Amino acid sequence: MTSMDNIRKQSDKELVETVAEARKTIREERFKDKFSRKAKEIRNAKTVVARALTELNARRRNNEIK
Repeated sequence: MTSMDNIRKQSDKELVETVAEARKTIREERFKDKFSRKAKEIRNAKTVVARALTELNARRRNNEIK
């Protein structure tokens, strides 16, 4: 799982890629067979998506205010 400190260090482009990869992981895990799914991977990927989107939105708001 990616910590918030690591996410803050990433560029906007890297954050967009991180979100895309995490969403892909969620999609792949969700459509696996019931017995081969890993709930922890889905939960961690959702956390990464939320953190990355939070940082992207904060950066966009800060740029609009200035």
